Amino acid sequence: MTNNACFAPQRVLFEERALDYPLGRSLWERFRKEDKEVRVIGSHNRVTGLPGKDPAEKFKEAKRTLVVGVKKEGEFAKCRPSADFQLVLSTSCPGMCEYCYLHTTLGRQPVVRLYVNVEEILERAEKVIKDRAPEETVFEGAATSDPLPLEPYSGALAQAITFFAKQEHARFRFVTKFTCVDSLLNLKHQGRTEFRFSVNTPEIINRFEHGTPRLTARLQAAAKVFQAGYKLGFLVAPIFLYDGWKKSYEELLLEMKDTLPAKAAPSFELITHRFTARGKQNIAAIFPSSELPLSEEERRFKYGQFGYGKYVYTKEQYQEAERYLSEKINVYFPSAEILYFV
Repeated sequence: MTNNACFAPQRVLFEERALDYPLGRSLWERFRKEDKEVRVIGSHNRVTGLPGKDPAEKFKEAKRTLVVGVKKEGEFAKCRPSADFQLVLSTSCPGMCEYCYLHTTLGRQPVVRLYVNVEEILERAEKVIKDRAPEETVFEGAATSDPLPLEPYSGALAQAITFFAKQEHARFRFVTKFTCVDSLLNLKHQGRTEFRFSVNTPEIINRFEHGTPRLTARLQAAAKVFQAGYKLGFLVAPIFLYDGWKKSYEELLLEMKDTLPAKAAPSFELITHRFTARGKQNIAAIFPSSELPLSEEERRFKYGQFGYGKYVYTKEQYQEAERYLSEKINVYFPSAEILYFV
């Protein structure tokens, strides 16, 4: 994927309750006019009957499936270190990155889900904001998905951005690998939304990030976002320590500097590669030819914030990467802020 294309699902499944909402009904009418499979299901959490003779094929079909559902009420999940809470507007995404952490939580059939009750979700967020005021509350809109490819159908990001523009004690942030940003450029965001792009070296993108725009297209979209006045950030993730990684990540920073306006001072979030035992099993099933570095013997085991363990780089590797990348970011973006390195 090299252009501004977002997501064109091959089949669309509607949770029955979603048809009680205006967005659900309008999407139902829209997709029924197109040459797609459209049908009603009982729950967005239970999708069966997708085609595919093996896990790899079923995975690809899940990524081509849009489920229109209703997000149930519940407490907002914590989202450290990115934000205070997750603001779940969608689940999964059409990208097929081999390393994705959602392989652990969503399993082998991660259908793409959007939620039609965005107003209700934002009303609940407003209550949390008021309860915590005057403390500032930060919501992350991409903890369980890349929401941008669904924006032409849901309009959820536009709703969230304009909602947070009116919140004195809250901010919104989300991250994407996609480039269909034009519908969000003219919104009155009042500087309350941080628009971030997930980037990596061309080697990593080309080998492991299937179905996503290439690096140059992402950086060009980031330049548009900056010109629209949004706070701009970059998620450099996952950072892989392969032969020649230092040269590759420095070249990434150089291309970023050359593409962005000279006055850009983006934030950086740096996340080293990690994997879980369950994620490794799912990756082996859905990407049987994967060349991801998943040797448990070469990593150290660490428990994460959600109660399950993961395999991360050794302390020595971690410290070397943090030192080197921090130094290079300071060279190419001396005014930038490194929010965290994990």
